Amino acid sequence: MKNFVFKAAMPAVLMLAFLTTSVSAQTTAANSSDAVSQAAARHAKKHADFVEKRVNELHAKLKITEQQSAQWEAYAKTMRDNADATDKAFLDRAHKLSSLNADDAMQSYAKLAQMHADNMQKLAASFSALYGVLSADQKKTADKLFRNEREERLETASKSH
Repeated sequence: MKNFVFKAAMPAVLMLAFLTTSVSAQTTAANSSDAVSQAAARHAKKHADFVEKRVNELHAKLKITEQQSAQWEAYAKTMRDNADATDKAFLDRAHKLSSLNADDAMQSYAKLAQMHADNMQKLAASFSALYGVLSADQKKTADKLFRNEREERLETASKSH
């Protein structure tokens, strides 16, 4: 189960790393808070689109039934809420970063890391509820998806080029 949660969390971990470097680079390069806001808003839109694509992809591959819709919607809402909260937190940090001393900057990053951990706990809990109502075939699909996610994404990417 730990390996499953880790693989389910991988897109979020990669997004966290990307956001950290992206927002830091944007903040350093930006001459005004408007530039930071615009860059962060563009990134938030891309992130929201990525999350929505992932929600739709998982729904289709897992073949969620009407009877499973309550658990599915809770899981999808958690994914969306986590993404939204993360984007807002990074935007807030980006606005403040130029005025933070090193200690405050480190503390703000620690808060983001804690937020990420808390978000993953919420996501894992909502996924466990969903996983509990999946059929045996759906569980096999979920297990395969989360075990082989990286390979599957690479394969999909190479087919589209």
